Amino acid sequence: MSLAASPIRFPDTSSRPVMTRRAWWLVVLNVLIPGSVQVLAGDRKLGRFGLGATLVLWTLVVVAIVVSILWPTVLYTLASTTITLWLAALVLLFYAVLWVVLTLDTLRLIRLVKTAPQARGWLAVLSIAVVGLLAGGSVWGSYLAITTSGFLSSVFVAGPSEPPVDGKYNILLLGGDAGPDREGMRPDSMSVVSIDAETGQAVMIGLPRDLEDVPFPADSPLAAVYPEGYGAIDGCDVDVCLLNSIYTEVELKSPEMYPNAVAEGSEPGIEGMRDAAEGITGLTIQYYVLIDMYGFESLIDALGGVDINVETRIPIGGDENNDGVDGWIEPGQQHLTGYYALWYGRARYGVAGGDYERMARQRILQEAVLRQFTPANVLTKFQDVANAGADVVKTDVPQGMLGYFVNLALKTKELPITNVELVPANGVDPMDPDWDYIRSLIEPAVYPPTPEPTEGEG
Repeated sequence: MSLAASPIRFPDTSSRPVMTRRAWWLVVLNVLIPGSVQVLAGDRKLGRFGLGATLVLWTLVVVAIVVSILWPTVLYTLASTTITLWLAALVLLFYAVLWVVLTLDTLRLIRLVKTAPQARGWLAVLSIAVVGLLAGGSVWGSYLAITTSGFLSSVFVAGPSEPPVDGKYNILLLGGDAGPDREGMRPDSMSVVSIDAETGQAVMIGLPRDLEDVPFPADSPLAAVYPEGYGAIDGCDVDVCLLNSIYTEVELKSPEMYPNAVAEGSEPGIEGMRDAAEGITGLTIQYYVLIDMYGFESLIDALGGVDINVETRIPIGGDENNDGVDGWIEPGQQHLTGYYALWYGRARYGVAGGDYERMARQRILQEAVLRQFTPANVLTKFQDVANAGADVVKTDVPQGMLGYFVNLALKTKELPITNVELVPANGVDPMDPDWDYIRSLIEPAVYPPTPEPTEGEG
Protein backbone atom coordinates (compact mmCIF):
# COMPACT_ATOMS: atom_id res chain seq x y z
CA MET A 1 0.00 0.00 0.00
CA SER A 2 2.90 2.35 0.72
CA LEU A 3 4.08 1.83 -2.85
CA ALA A 4 0.70 3.06 -4.05
CA ALA A 5 0.61 5.87 -1.54
CA SER A 6 4.12 7.20 -2.04
CA PRO A 7 5.36 6.78 -5.65
CA ILE A 8 1.86 7.11 -7.18
CA ARG A 9 0.18 9.87 -5.14
CA PHE A 10 3.28 11.46 -3.60
CA PRO A 11 6.14 10.70 -6.00
CA ASP A 12 9.70 11.98 -5.83
CA THR A 13 9.35 14.60 -8.54
CA SER A 14 13.11 15.09 -8.68
CA SER A 15 13.70 11.52 -9.87
CA ARG A 16 13.06 11.13 -13.62
CA PRO A 17 13.16 7.27 -13.44
CA VAL A 18 10.50 7.28 -10.71
CA MET A 19 8.33 9.77 -12.55
CA THR A 20 8.72 7.85 -15.84
CA ARG A 21 7.72 4.51 -14.29
CA ARG A 22 4.83 6.21 -12.53
CA ALA A 23 3.71 7.82 -15.78
CA TRP A 24 3.65 4.47 -17.58
CA TRP A 25 1.65 2.90 -14.75
CA LEU A 26 -0.90 5.70 -14.84
CA VAL A 27 -1.30 5.59 -18.62
CA VAL A 28 -1.80 1.80 -18.60
CA LEU A 29 -4.27 1.98 -15.69
CA ASN A 30 -6.24 4.66 -17.53
CA VAL A 31 -6.55 2.25 -20.46
CA LEU A 32 -7.45 -0.84 -18.44
CA ILE A 33 -9.55 0.64 -15.62
CA PRO A 34 -10.70 4.20 -16.37
CA GLY A 35 -11.11 6.12 -13.13
CA SER A 36 -8.47 4.17 -11.21
CA VAL A 37 -5.80 6.80 -11.97
CA GLN A 38 -7.79 9.51 -10.26
CA VAL A 39 -8.47 7.29 -7.23
CA LEU A 40 -4.74 6.55 -6.83
CA ALA A 41 -3.17 9.85 -7.78
CA GLY A 42 -5.75 12.59 -8.27
CA ASP A 43 -9.27 13.68 -7.47
CA ARG A 44 -10.76 10.69 -5.67
CA LYS A 45 -14.33 11.94 -6.20
CA LEU A 46 -13.78 12.03 -9.96
CA GLY A 47 -12.02 8.68 -9.74
CA ARG A 48 -14.89 7.00 -7.90
CA PHE A 49 -17.32 8.40 -10.47
CA GLY A 50 -15.14 7.09 -13.30
CA LEU A 51 -14.73 3.67 -11.68
CA GLY A 52 -18.47 3.43 -11.10
CA ALA A 53 -19.18 4.29 -14.73
CA THR A 54 -16.59 1.73 -15.86
CA LEU A 55 -18.16 -0.96 -13.68
CA VAL A 56 -21.62 -0.16 -15.08
CA LEU A 57 -20.27 -0.42 -18.64
CA TRP A 58 -18.59 -3.77 -17.97
CA THR A 59 -21.82 -5.03 -16.41
CA LEU A 60 -23.85 -3.94 -19.44
CA VAL A 61 -21.40 -5.69 -21.79
CA VAL A 62 -21.51 -8.92 -19.78
CA VAL A 63 -25.32 -8.83 -19.62
CA ALA A 64 -25.50 -8.20 -23.40
CA ILE A 65 -23.22 -11.18 -24.07
CA VAL A 66 -25.26 -13.47 -21.80
CA VAL A 67 -28.56 -12.31 -23.34
CA SER A 68 -27.19 -12.74 -26.89
CA ILE A 69 -26.34 -16.35 -26.07
CA LEU A 70 -29.45 -17.32 -24.09
CA TRP A 71 -32.16 -15.01 -25.45
CA PRO A 72 -30.90 -13.52 -28.76
CA THR A 73 -34.36 -12.35 -29.81
CA VAL A 74 -34.54 -10.08 -26.76
CA LEU A 75 -31.23 -8.43 -27.68
CA TYR A 76 -32.20 -8.01 -31.34
CA THR A 77 -35.53 -6.50 -30.30
CA LEU A 78 -33.88 -3.99 -27.99
CA ALA A 79 -31.32 -3.13 -30.69
CA SER A 80 -34.10 -2.36 -33.19
CA THR A 81 -36.24 -0.20 -30.91
CA THR A 82 -36.11 3.57 -31.43
CA ILE A 83 -36.11 4.43 -27.72
CA THR A 84 -33.33 1.94 -26.99
CA LEU A 85 -31.22 3.23 -29.87
CA TRP A 86 -31.53 6.84 -28.74
CA LEU A 87 -30.73 5.84 -25.17
CA ALA A 88 -27.68 3.94 -26.40
CA ALA A 89 -26.57 7.01 -28.38
CA LEU A 90 -26.78 9.22 -25.28
CA VAL A 91 -24.93 6.67 -23.14
CA LEU A 92 -22.14 6.36 -25.70
CA LEU A 93 -21.78 10.14 -25.90
CA PHE A 94 -21.56 10.25 -22.11
CA TYR A 95 -18.72 7.70 -22.10
CA ALA A 96 -16.94 9.54 -24.91
CA VAL A 97 -16.90 12.74 -22.81
CA LEU A 98 -15.92 10.82 -19.68
CA TRP A 99 -12.96 9.13 -21.39
CA VAL A 100 -11.73 12.46 -22.75
CA VAL A 101 -11.93 14.04 -19.28
CA LEU A 102 -10.19 11.10 -17.57
CA THR A 103 -7.44 10.92 -20.19
CA LEU A 104 -6.71 14.64 -20.10
CA ASP A 105 -6.62 14.49 -16.30
CA THR A 106 -4.25 11.52 -16.52
CA LEU A 107 -1.90 13.54 -18.73
CA ARG A 108 -1.97 16.28 -16.10
CA LEU A 109 -1.21 13.87 -13.30
CA ILE A 110 1.77 12.16 -14.94
CA ARG A 111 3.62 15.52 -15.28
CA LEU A 112 5.30 14.92 -18.61
CA VAL A 113 8.01 17.52 -17.98
CA LYS A 114 9.25 15.46 -15.02
CA THR A 115 9.60 12.23 -17.03
CA ALA A 116 12.55 11.13 -19.16
CA PRO A 117 12.68 13.13 -22.41
CA GLN A 118 12.72 10.00 -24.58
CA ALA A 119 9.51 8.75 -22.94
CA ARG A 120 7.45 11.92 -23.21
CA GLY A 121 6.46 11.51 -26.85
CA TRP A 122 5.46 7.87 -26.39
CA LEU A 123 3.41 8.67 -23.29
CA ALA A 124 1.58 11.49 -25.06
CA VAL A 125 1.01 9.45 -28.25
CA LEU A 126 -0.33 6.45 -26.32
CA SER A 127 -2.66 8.63 -24.26
CA ILE A 128 -3.98 10.46 -27.33
CA ALA A 129 -4.35 7.19 -29.25
CA VAL A 130 -6.34 5.66 -26.41
CA VAL A 131 -8.68 8.60 -26.05
CA GLY A 132 -9.07 8.69 -29.83
CA LEU A 133 -9.91 4.99 -29.93
CA LEU A 134 -12.29 4.94 -26.98
CA ALA A 135 -13.95 8.32 -27.37
CA GLY A 136 -13.92 8.19 -31.17
CA GLY A 137 -15.41 4.70 -31.12
CA SER A 138 -18.13 5.86 -28.73
CA VAL A 139 -19.00 8.86 -30.91
CA TRP A 140 -19.13 6.62 -33.98
CA GLY A 141 -21.32 4.15 -32.10
CA SER A 142 -23.63 6.97 -31.05
CA TYR A 143 -23.88 8.20 -34.64
CA LEU A 144 -24.56 4.62 -35.78
CA ALA A 145 -27.37 4.24 -33.24
CA ILE A 146 -29.01 7.52 -34.31
CA THR A 147 -28.68 6.64 -38.00
CA THR A 148 -30.11 3.17 -37.38
CA SER A 149 -33.06 4.66 -35.52
CA GLY A 150 -33.82 7.01 -38.40
CA PHE A 151 -33.45 4.24 -40.97
CA LEU A 152 -35.72 1.83 -39.09
CA SER A 153 -38.36 4.50 -38.51
CA SER A 154 -38.36 5.40 -42.22
CA VAL A 155 -38.77 1.81 -43.42
CA PHE A 156 -40.75 -0.07 -40.78
CA VAL A 157 -44.17 0.79 -39.42
CA ALA A 158 -45.36 1.08 -35.84
CA GLY A 159 -48.18 -1.38 -35.52
CA PRO A 160 -49.39 -4.66 -34.05
CA SER A 161 -47.64 -7.90 -34.92
CA GLU A 162 -49.32 -10.76 -36.73
CA PRO A 163 -49.16 -14.31 -35.36
CA PRO A 164 -47.92 -17.19 -37.49
CA VAL A 165 -50.58 -19.21 -39.30
CA ASP A 166 -50.20 -22.95 -38.81
CA GLY A 167 -46.66 -22.28 -37.61
CA LYS A 168 -45.66 -20.24 -40.69
CA TYR A 169 -44.96 -16.63 -41.54
CA ASN A 170 -45.80 -15.95 -45.20
CA ILE A 171 -44.32 -12.82 -46.74
CA LEU A 172 -45.05 -11.40 -50.19
CA LEU A 173 -41.90 -10.15 -51.96
CA LEU A 174 -42.41 -7.68 -54.80
CA GLY A 175 -39.71 -6.29 -57.05
CA GLY A 176 -41.14 -3.04 -58.42
CA ASP A 177 -40.11 -1.62 -61.79
CA ALA A 178 -41.64 1.86 -62.17
CA GLY A 179 -39.80 2.78 -65.34
CA PRO A 180 -40.23 6.12 -67.19
CA ASP A 181 -42.10 4.35 -69.98
CA ARG A 182 -44.78 2.95 -67.66
CA GLU A 183 -47.94 4.33 -66.11
CA GLY A 184 -47.40 3.46 -62.46
CA MET A 185 -45.51 0.42 -61.27
CA ARG A 186 -45.84 -3.15 -62.41
CA PRO A 187 -44.07 -5.70 -60.20
CA ASP A 188 -41.55 -7.56 -62.33
CA SER A 189 -40.56 -9.97 -59.57
CA MET A 190 -43.16 -11.68 -57.38
CA SER A 191 -42.73 -14.43 -54.87
CA VAL A 192 -44.04 -15.65 -51.54
CA VAL A 193 -41.61 -16.73 -48.85
CA SER A 194 -43.04 -19.10 -46.26
CA ILE A 195 -40.87 -19.34 -43.13
CA ASP A 196 -41.30 -21.81 -40.30
CA ALA A 197 -41.80 -19.72 -37.16
CA GLU A 198 -39.62 -22.04 -35.06
CA THR A 199 -36.90 -23.52 -37.26
CA GLY A 200 -36.52 -20.74 -39.86
CA GLN A 201 -36.88 -23.25 -42.72
CA ALA A 202 -37.92 -21.23 -45.79
CA VAL A 203 -39.84 -22.09 -48.93
CA MET A 204 -39.78 -19.58 -51.80
CA ILE A 205 -42.70 -19.74 -54.22
CA GLY A 206 -42.04 -17.98 -57.53
CA LEU A 207 -45.08 -16.34 -59.12
CA PRO A 208 -44.77 -15.70 -62.88
CA ARG A 209 -45.78 -12.22 -63.94
CA ASP A 210 -47.89 -13.59 -66.83
CA LEU A 211 -50.30 -15.80 -64.85
CA GLU A 212 -53.87 -15.38 -66.13
CA ASP A 213 -57.30 -15.79 -64.51
CA VAL A 214 -55.81 -15.26 -61.05
CA PRO A 215 -58.32 -16.12 -58.28
CA PHE A 216 -58.94 -14.05 -55.16
CA PRO A 217 -60.05 -15.00 -51.63
CA ALA A 218 -63.82 -14.79 -51.10
CA ASP A 219 -63.53 -11.74 -48.83
CA SER A 220 -61.35 -9.77 -51.27
CA PRO A 221 -62.96 -6.74 -52.97
CA LEU A 222 -61.39 -8.00 -56.19
CA ALA A 223 -63.34 -11.25 -55.89
CA ALA A 224 -66.57 -9.25 -56.18
CA VAL A 225 -65.37 -7.74 -59.45
CA TYR A 226 -63.73 -10.90 -60.83
CA PRO A 227 -65.60 -13.87 -59.29
CA GLU A 228 -64.19 -16.24 -61.94
CA GLY A 229 -60.66 -14.93 -61.72
CA TYR A 230 -58.85 -11.84 -62.93
CA GLY A 231 -60.30 -10.98 -66.36
CA ALA A 232 -61.69 -14.48 -66.89
CA ILE A 233 -65.10 -13.31 -68.18
CA ASP A 234 -65.36 -9.65 -69.09
CA GLY A 235 -61.71 -8.70 -69.20
CA CYS A 236 -59.94 -6.34 -66.84
CA ASP A 237 -59.49 -2.59 -66.72
CA VAL A 238 -55.97 -2.65 -68.17
CA ASP A 239 -54.43 -3.66 -71.48
CA VAL A 240 -53.35 -7.17 -70.45
CA CYS A 241 -55.04 -9.21 -67.71
CA LEU A 242 -51.89 -10.65 -66.13
CA LEU A 243 -50.86 -11.06 -62.51
CA ASN A 244 -48.46 -8.13 -62.52
CA SER A 245 -51.08 -5.73 -63.89
CA ILE A 246 -53.27 -6.10 -60.78
CA TYR A 247 -51.13 -3.57 -58.96
CA THR A 248 -51.59 -0.97 -61.70
CA GLU A 249 -55.33 -1.47 -61.99
CA VAL A 250 -55.98 -1.18 -58.26
CA GLU A 251 -53.45 1.55 -57.47
CA LEU A 252 -54.31 3.87 -60.34
CA LYS A 253 -57.91 3.06 -61.21
CA SER A 254 -59.63 1.50 -58.19
CA PRO A 255 -57.79 2.54 -54.98
CA GLU A 256 -61.14 2.84 -53.22
CA MET A 257 -61.18 -0.97 -53.03
CA TYR A 258 -58.71 -0.77 -50.14
CA PRO A 259 -59.52 2.47 -48.27
CA ASN A 260 -57.41 1.62 -45.20
CA ALA A 261 -54.26 0.54 -47.03
CA VAL A 262 -52.22 3.73 -46.66
CA ALA A 263 -53.09 4.15 -42.98
CA GLU A 264 -51.82 0.63 -42.35
CA GLY A 265 -48.46 1.26 -44.03
CA SER A 266 -49.37 -0.25 -47.39
CA GLU A 267 -50.85 0.78 -50.75
CA PRO A 268 -54.07 -0.25 -52.50
CA GLY A 269 -52.06 -1.86 -55.30
CA ILE A 270 -49.98 -3.86 -52.86
CA GLU A 271 -53.12 -5.07 -51.06
CA GLY A 272 -54.52 -6.20 -54.40
CA MET A 273 -51.31 -8.15 -55.04
CA ARG A 274 -51.51 -9.64 -51.54
CA ASP A 275 -55.03 -10.91 -52.24
CA ALA A 276 -53.85 -12.33 -55.55
CA ALA A 277 -50.95 -14.15 -53.89
CA GLU A 278 -53.29 -15.60 -51.28
CA GLY A 279 -55.69 -16.75 -53.99
CA ILE A 280 -52.88 -18.44 -55.94
CA THR A 281 -51.08 -20.13 -53.06
CA GLY A 282 -53.90 -20.74 -50.59
CA LEU A 283 -51.66 -19.24 -47.87
CA THR A 284 -52.41 -16.37 -45.50
CA ILE A 285 -49.94 -13.55 -46.22
CA GLN A 286 -49.10 -11.62 -43.03
CA TYR A 287 -46.61 -9.11 -44.46
CA TYR A 288 -45.21 -7.74 -47.68
CA VAL A 289 -41.82 -6.34 -48.73
CA LEU A 290 -41.62 -4.14 -51.84
CA ILE A 291 -38.18 -3.54 -53.36
CA ASP A 292 -37.66 -0.78 -55.91
CA MET A 293 -35.51 -2.40 -58.57
CA TYR A 294 -33.99 0.93 -59.63
CA GLY A 295 -32.98 1.73 -56.07
CA PHE A 296 -31.73 -1.85 -55.76
CA GLU A 297 -28.74 -0.79 -57.84
CA SER A 298 -27.56 1.67 -55.18
CA LEU A 299 -28.07 -0.89 -52.42
CA ILE A 300 -25.84 -3.42 -54.17
CA ASP A 301 -23.20 -0.75 -54.74
CA ALA A 302 -23.40 0.16 -51.05
CA LEU A 303 -22.70 -3.48 -50.18
CA GLY A 304 -19.70 -3.55 -52.51
CA GLY A 305 -21.29 -5.56 -55.33
CA VAL A 306 -22.29 -9.23 -55.52
CA ASP A 307 -20.50 -12.36 -56.70
CA ILE A 308 -22.54 -14.49 -59.12
CA ASN A 309 -21.74 -17.43 -61.35
CA VAL A 310 -23.29 -16.28 -64.64
CA GLU A 311 -24.43 -19.31 -66.65
CA THR A 312 -25.49 -17.65 -69.92
CA ARG A 313 -24.55 -14.48 -71.74
CA ILE A 314 -26.86 -11.66 -70.58
CA PRO A 315 -27.56 -8.57 -72.74
CA ILE A 316 -27.65 -5.09 -71.24
CA GLY A 317 -30.58 -3.27 -72.79
CA GLY A 318 -31.92 -4.09 -76.22
CA ASP A 319 -35.10 -5.77 -77.44
CA GLU A 320 -36.14 -9.27 -78.47
CA ASN A 321 -33.98 -8.95 -81.60
CA ASN A 322 -30.95 -7.74 -79.57
CA ASP A 323 -31.23 -4.34 -81.20
CA GLY A 324 -29.87 -1.54 -79.04
CA VAL A 325 -27.80 -3.79 -76.76
CA ASP A 326 -25.31 -1.67 -74.78
CA GLY A 327 -23.11 -4.53 -73.66
CA TRP A 328 -23.05 -8.04 -72.28
CA ILE A 329 -22.56 -9.81 -68.97
CA GLU A 330 -20.32 -12.70 -69.89
CA PRO A 331 -20.63 -16.26 -68.51
CA GLY A 332 -18.45 -17.31 -65.60
CA GLN A 333 -17.80 -16.16 -62.06
CA GLN A 334 -18.44 -12.41 -62.04
CA HIS A 335 -18.31 -9.64 -59.44
CA LEU A 336 -21.24 -7.42 -60.43
CA THR A 337 -21.75 -3.81 -59.47
CA GLY A 338 -25.29 -2.55 -58.93
CA TYR A 339 -25.73 -1.57 -62.57
CA TYR A 340 -24.76 -5.00 -63.94
CA ALA A 341 -26.55 -6.88 -61.15
CA LEU A 342 -29.75 -5.02 -61.98
CA TRP A 343 -29.51 -6.05 -65.62
CA TYR A 344 -28.64 -9.59 -64.60
CA GLY A 345 -31.94 -9.74 -62.74
CA ARG A 346 -34.05 -7.76 -65.21
CA ALA A 347 -32.97 -8.85 -68.71
CA ARG A 348 -35.45 -11.07 -70.51
CA TYR A 349 -34.90 -10.29 -74.18
CA GLY A 350 -32.19 -12.16 -76.05
CA VAL A 351 -31.95 -14.84 -73.34
CA ALA A 352 -33.21 -18.39 -73.74
CA GLY A 353 -36.10 -19.09 -71.44
CA GLY A 354 -37.45 -15.55 -71.35
CA ASP A 355 -39.37 -14.63 -68.20
CA TYR A 356 -38.95 -18.03 -66.59
CA GLU A 357 -35.19 -18.02 -66.94
CA ARG A 358 -35.23 -14.50 -65.56
CA MET A 359 -37.18 -15.70 -62.51
CA ALA A 360 -34.41 -18.21 -61.82
CA ARG A 361 -31.76 -15.47 -62.14
CA GLN A 362 -33.70 -13.24 -59.75
CA ARG A 363 -33.65 -16.02 -57.13
CA ILE A 364 -29.87 -16.35 -57.59
CA LEU A 365 -29.48 -12.58 -57.23
CA GLN A 366 -31.65 -12.48 -54.09
CA GLU A 367 -29.56 -15.19 -52.43
CA ALA A 368 -26.32 -13.45 -53.45
CA VAL A 369 -27.48 -10.18 -51.89
CA LEU A 370 -28.47 -12.00 -48.69
CA ARG A 371 -24.95 -13.44 -48.48
CA GLN A 372 -23.57 -9.90 -48.67
CA PHE A 373 -25.63 -8.85 -45.63
CA THR A 374 -23.04 -9.91 -43.09
CA PRO A 375 -22.64 -7.86 -39.88
CA ALA A 376 -19.09 -6.82 -40.84
CA ASN A 377 -20.12 -5.73 -44.34
CA VAL A 378 -23.15 -3.77 -43.18
CA LEU A 379 -21.37 -2.07 -40.27
CA THR A 380 -18.37 -0.93 -42.32
CA LYS A 381 -20.66 0.53 -44.99
CA PHE A 382 -23.65 1.28 -42.82
CA GLN A 383 -24.31 4.87 -43.87
CA ASP A 384 -24.38 3.97 -47.58
CA VAL A 385 -26.49 0.87 -46.90
CA ALA A 386 -28.95 2.84 -44.75
CA ASN A 387 -29.27 5.63 -47.31
CA ALA A 388 -29.84 3.13 -50.11
CA GLY A 389 -32.14 0.91 -48.07
CA ALA A 390 -34.48 3.73 -47.09
CA ASP A 391 -35.07 4.43 -50.80
CA VAL A 392 -35.31 0.77 -51.79
CA VAL A 393 -37.54 -1.01 -49.30
CA LYS A 394 -41.18 -0.51 -48.33
CA THR A 395 -42.84 -2.93 -45.95
CA ASP A 396 -45.59 -3.33 -43.36
CA VAL A 397 -43.44 -5.44 -41.04
CA PRO A 398 -43.79 -3.68 -37.66
CA GLN A 399 -40.62 -2.41 -36.04
CA GLY A 400 -41.47 -4.37 -32.91
CA MET A 401 -41.13 -7.64 -34.87
CA LEU A 402 -37.64 -6.91 -36.19
CA GLY A 403 -35.82 -8.65 -33.35
CA TYR A 404 -37.82 -11.81 -33.87
CA PHE A 405 -37.34 -11.80 -37.65
CA VAL A 406 -33.60 -11.07 -37.38
CA ASN A 407 -33.20 -14.11 -35.15
CA LEU A 408 -35.36 -16.17 -37.52
CA ALA A 409 -33.34 -14.98 -40.53
CA LEU A 410 -30.11 -16.16 -38.91
CA LYS A 411 -31.65 -19.62 -38.66
CA THR A 412 -32.86 -19.43 -42.26
CA LYS A 413 -29.37 -18.63 -43.57
CA GLU A 414 -28.11 -21.91 -42.10
CA LEU A 415 -30.71 -24.01 -43.93
CA PRO A 416 -31.26 -24.78 -47.62
CA ILE A 417 -34.13 -22.84 -49.22
CA THR A 418 -36.79 -24.88 -51.03
CA ASN A 419 -37.87 -23.28 -54.32
CA VAL A 420 -41.27 -23.88 -55.91
CA GLU A 421 -41.44 -22.18 -59.30
CA LEU A 422 -44.88 -22.01 -60.92
CA VAL A 423 -43.50 -22.36 -64.44
CA PRO A 424 -44.15 -24.65 -67.44
CA ALA A 425 -41.13 -26.77 -66.51
CA ASN A 426 -43.07 -27.76 -63.37
CA GLY A 427 -46.28 -28.45 -65.29
CA VAL A 428 -47.90 -25.01 -64.83
CA ASP A 429 -49.54 -23.41 -67.87
CA PRO A 430 -49.70 -19.66 -67.13
CA MET A 431 -52.39 -19.12 -69.79
CA ASP A 432 -54.65 -21.84 -68.37
CA PRO A 433 -53.46 -22.50 -64.83
CA ASP A 434 -54.81 -25.44 -62.83
CA TRP A 435 -55.08 -23.93 -59.34
CA ASP A 436 -55.65 -27.26 -57.61
CA TYR A 437 -52.49 -28.61 -59.22
CA ILE A 438 -50.57 -25.45 -58.26
CA ARG A 439 -51.59 -25.83 -54.62
CA SER A 440 -50.64 -29.49 -54.74
CA LEU A 441 -47.09 -28.30 -55.52
CA ILE A 442 -47.10 -25.71 -52.73
CA GLU A 443 -48.77 -27.67 -49.91
CA PRO A 444 -46.13 -30.44 -49.44
CA ALA A 445 -43.29 -27.93 -49.78
CA VAL A 446 -44.65 -25.60 -47.10
CA TYR A 447 -46.03 -28.38 -44.90
CA PRO A 448 -43.86 -31.42 -45.61
CA PRO A 449 -45.42 -34.67 -44.41
CA THR A 450 -43.99 -36.12 -41.22
CA PRO A 451 -41.97 -39.26 -42.04
CA GLU A 452 -43.53 -42.47 -40.85
CA PRO A 453 -41.47 -44.15 -38.12
CA THR A 454 -39.57 -47.14 -39.35
CA GLU A 455 -40.22 -50.55 -37.87
CA GLY A 456 -38.65 -50.88 -34.47
CA GLU A 457 -38.79 -47.14 -33.64
CA GLY A 458 -40.99 -46.01 -30.76
